Amino acid sequence: MGRRSSYLAIVIFPDESTVFQAYRLLHYHGISPEHLAIVGQGYSSPERVGLMNPVQIIIRKAFVYAIGAGAIGAIVAGITVLIGRLEQDIAHIMIITSLLSVVTGSAVGAVLGLLGEGTAASIYRHHLRQGRYLLMMEGSENLVRWGQEVLGYYSAPSPH
Repeated sequence: MGRRSSYLAIVIFPDESTVFQAYRLLHYHGISPEHLAIVGQGYSSPERVGLMNPVQIIIRKAFVYAIGAGAIGAIVAGITVLIGRLEQDIAHIMIITSLLSVVTGSAVGAVLGLLGEGTAASIYRHHLRQGRYLLMMEGSENLVRWGQEVLGYYSAPSPH
């Protein structure tokens, strides 16, 4: 596996003025607006920046896993039939194995979608429904780290 080409950081802000100040601060520190997006009332919508609805994520994951598991199930059934030299009910064996694989794959995909991306998307959408704003930063690993450092430095509580 290679390295990812794009990284993403999402920061939640309580109101419009705070998120806009953070946006301007990042721009001031050299992060181009093409790497930033504000999501919330009056700005980009979650769909526009690719923040899918959790149900869509779950369905998509379930579908992808169902197709993959169904294909694997059909291959395993075919190999079993060839090795075992089963002549009776070959079609039934392949159909049942493939269907069981599809059901299992879709269940696994749905659970992974729910516990993974679906949960994160649900949390971000909850904040948006509460009137909060998201500042999304996407780019190279160094750019995203730099942005997080800038925001962390300016948002750290003062020791005095």
